[in-house]
Amino acid sequence: MARVVMQAVVSVDGFIAYPDDSVGPLFDWYGNGDVTVHANDKWSFSVSRASADYVKPFWDAVRCTVIGRHLFDTTDGWSGVPAAGETLVVVTHRPLPPEWLARFPDAPFHTADSVEEGIRLAQELAGDGLVCVTAGDVGGQAFAAGLVDEVAMDVVPVVLGEGVRFFGGHTGTVLLDDPDRVVQGDRVLHLHYTVER
Repeated sequence: MARVVMQAVVSVDGFIAYPDDSVGPLFDWYGNGDVTVHANDKWSFSVSRASADYVKPFWDAVRCTVIGRHLFDTTDGWSGVPAAGETLVVVTHRPLPPEWLARFPDAPFHTADSVEEGIRLAQELAGDGLVCVTAGDVGGQAFAAGLVDEVAMDVVPVVLGEGVRFFGGHTGTVLLDDPDRVVQGDRVLHLHYTVER
């Protein structure tokens, strides 16, 4: 069965975006290197060699991504192209907009009514690959429900002060072991944890 990784770029004070959903300097490291990494057929980034060696195998392993409706609406569904993986599951209680579906009829997007259903569908679609659930509300709900196997954080040396939390509205204490991997990039620290259950 596919492993589930909760992942995002995050500030040192735990935010993945400002309150207005803008990311400010969080994504600057995607353009500060000399190694080009293709996330998919549409997007590529120039990062440091250390970051490329970390993110490329991760992106290559992702088969399905799980996002919430808010992120879908904010990004216009990434124009029908999953940011990572071959397919995408949107957790939503509403159907995807008909005008969006008309613009991107071949988009490999699916919907699910709950986080639990979304993760189950994503694991089915991913086979033996990796499921990436985005941090924030949906990721926090999956984490709280015990559906996350790993946590991956790309920590940027910036303090946002307020905004959208990495673990969404999750409350309570969960102890993680020491990180399995720590990679120093240029203006980013890649951390990877396995969640013990």
